[in-house]
Order: sequence, then structure tokens, then C-alpha cells
Amino acid sequence: MRDAHAPVQKEGAKRRKKRRRGRTAAEARTDAPAHAAPDHLNTSETVTSPKGKKAANRRGRRRWQASKNSRNGRSPKPETESTHTVTDAMRLNGQSTQLLKDDNKGLDTREARYPPSSAGARDANTRSGPGRRFRNNASRSPLYAALDLGTNNCRLLIARPEERGFRVVDAYSRIVRLGEGVGSNKRLSPAAMDRAIDALANCHRKLADRGVLRSRLIATEACRAAENGTSFIERVRSETGLALEVVNRETEARLAVAGCASLVDHDADGVILFDIGGGSSEIVWLDLRNRCGARGYALTKFIRSWISLPVGVVNLAERHGGVHVTPDIFEAMVDDAADHLAAFSLADTLSEAIASGRVHMLGTSGTVTTLAGVHLGLRRYDRRKVDGTWLEDDDVSKMIDQLRDMPYEARVENPCIGADRADLVLAGCAILEAIRRRWSCSRLRVADRGLREGILTELMAADGVWANRSHRKRQDRRRWKD
Repeated sequence: MRDAHAPVQKEGAKRRKKRRRGRTAAEARTDAPAHAAPDHLNTSETVTSPKGKKAANRRGRRRWQASKNSRNGRSPKPETESTHTVTDAMRLNGQSTQLLKDDNKGLDTREARYPPSSAGARDANTRSGPGRRFRNNASRSPLYAALDLGTNNCRLLIARPEERGFRVVDAYSRIVRLGEGVGSNKRLSPAAMDRAIDALANCHRKLADRGVLRSRLIATEACRAAENGTSFIERVRSETGLALEVVNRETEARLAVAGCASLVDHDADGVILFDIGGGSSEIVWLDLRNRCGARGYALTKFIRSWISLPVGVVNLAERHGGVHVTPDIFEAMVDDAADHLAAFSLADTLSEAIASGRVHMLGTSGTVTTLAGVHLGLRRYDRRKVDGTWLEDDDVSKMIDQLRDMPYEARVENPCIGADRADLVLAGCAILEAIRRRWSCSRLRVADRGLREGILTELMAADGVWANRSHRKRQDRRRWKD
């Protein structure tokens, strides 16, 4: 009886014989050219046909390229230097700009993530074409930094230009309360300066570690108002190596517009943009009735009027109290802020523009982001849900009343307020209420962004980051037509 397995065994013997011949041939190959691929491209797999050899070489090349990328600190995966997501599509000189934020646990939770606010926003990792080539060269593009030392916070962003904007590769935020006591003493206290110096030293380390080439480091109202502000700036330079620039109020207002311009309604005829800070509050009227389709950073050209109020959440809370706020105390804070609005130029003209419709408010501050977080009922502050949120006028009134009636202990426990802001949030609500009573708009848009984004936008625009890209695209189109 014939063995049923004989054909199979015979075929197996033939395969083993071929493998032995292949190994012998590979071992005898000693005349490889000097420019041949590295050793790790040569596989130990048996190649029995030209097709198999090509497949093995492809696998070897992939392994060699992967090891080369790892040696150069590159990775085919998204950059590991940050855990950011794509931000809202910001319009800058006709280009859609994407920002990203750091969400490291050590940061303020308000610095978490930027979600796309428009259906057209896409993750840069999935783009193809010219955008993809830009991203592959991102590791060779320079880093930019923006630092904002305010009355209450010290904040830093480090970003790298991308095809449609920039990607934040590092961020830092710490509440230092530099302006504590400045309203009454006109001087920065030693404890407040020590806190700020410590935070700025951390910022300096980040700038040095990242090798930042272009930066702008600004200080605002606390250093402007304090008698010893200049000596503090010199101390910062000597102890941290950082050269801070004390900007005027007009510059602060313009940077706020540059940082938040992407959130302006495309159909709006006007916007009342306000930034409620720790020691001052900026209000800007963007008159957009003749903007001719301008968007993004270009909207800074349409600033019709602006005012900087010498009141912010820190000095207003120090004057009236921020822990136990009765309705009478709250109204006193509203009146305090309202007294300064009388100096706003073109106030009546702005009221007429609002009456004609299509004017909305745009707020950038911890006050409005807190209101939005409470309105959304967030169990943990989530920037992706807050930034770009629209609030109706009735919703804003309801949230202000809710926070005013909330005891201090409840404010501390609220995940969108916390202990750091529990004694300041009602002062911010009072400033917002004064603005709303003077100019009433039906809608308010919330911006969890501001001066730092404006600084980065201006620096990159001045360097022609996006203008050069537009020029290249026009050249490509001409060559295609030719």
C-alpha cells in the first residue's frame, strides 16, 4: 500500500533543499559594493526568487529608516514633545490658523486643550499635500515664545510654526498674584515679587531647554502701576536672565484682539471685545461694517475705539472684599467699574451700532470662562468645551446671579472656580455686569485665549510665516499653468 503522505514529504524535501542552496549562496556572497545598504538592511530570510528579494529589501529599508529616525530624534508618529490637539481654525491673513495647548497635569486646568470649533478644522497629522510636507519639516523650523506676566498670573507658551498656524510644544501657567496690595500701597510686595521670580525662573528654564530663538516677554498692569515696577524688572533680568517689556494699555488691547480674532462671527457688523484682567480691564470696539471679508489677524485694523479701565479682579476685590459678597457689596463693585466707562470715546456711537443689530460680545478672561464652565455644568473644567461657546444674554444673567448667591465655600468646591479664584470671580462678574448694563448685546462668545496667542500671531506674521506659504502656492499654480 502506497504511503498517502509520500507526495507531501517529497515536496517538503524539495523546499528544504532549495533553502539550503539559498543559504549557501548568501554565505558565499562577499563582493558587496562599498555603498551597499547598512548591514541591518540584509535580512536572514531565505530569498528564493527576484520577487522575494525585492520584498526582503523593502522590509530592510523600512527597518533601517525607522532606526535612522530614532537616532535623529524623529518619529513617524505625531510629535511626542507635547500632548496637544488641534485648536480652532483661526483665520490669519486669509489662512486658517490652528493653535494647540498643553494639558500637562502641572498646568492650570484652564490650559487644557483647544477643540476644533468649526467643521472644517482638521488634525494636522492627517493632512496631505503641501501641508504634510510642511509638517515633516517642522522639527527644523524655529520656536517662538510668548510670556505674559499679569497682575494675577504668569503664563508662557512656546510654539512652532505650521502650515496653517502654529503648534504649542510647551506651556506654563502659575497664579502668582503679583499685583497683590498694589491698589492700596502702590508698590509690589516682597512676597509677591518672590512668587513671580520663582515662576519666571521656571519659564527661563523652559525657554533655554527648548532653544527658543524668537520671543516676546511682556508685563502688564501690576508693573505699570507699581512705583517699584522698574526696579522689579531689573531684578527679574539679573536673577532670571529674562528681559520683560512693560507694555502700554493700547498694546495690551491690540494683542487681545489678535489672540481672539478667530472667534469673531463672520457675519457680525461689530464686536465688543473685553479682557477682564487682574489689575485692569480692556474694552475694544471692532467696527466691521466695512471689513470686506477680512478675518483673523486682519481684524486688528478695524479697531474703532478702545478703553482700559484701571480696575481688575484683584484690585476690585481688595477694595470691596471678595470672600463674603452680599448683594449690596456686589452692586458697589458694579458701580465702581461703571464709573470708569464714562470715559469711553464714541460710547453713544457704539450704542447706535448695537441697536442696528449684528453686534456681539467676545470675552477673554477667567471670569467668562468660569461662567461658561458653570453654565455647561462641567464636573471638571474642560477647555475644549468652553473655548468658543456662545452664551445668550439671559444665560449670562442667570450665571452671574448663581455665582453671586453661592457662598465662598461652595465657590471653592466648584471645579470650574477652585480656591485660587473663589475670592476673585465675583469681582470679575461685577466688571462684566457693568459692561453689559452700558452696552447690551444678545450674545456673548467665550474665548479661553488671549495675549499670548496674540503675541505669537504677531511674531509669526511679522516673519512672514504664512505669507511665504501663500507666495509658494501662487508660484506652484503658475508653474502648473505653464
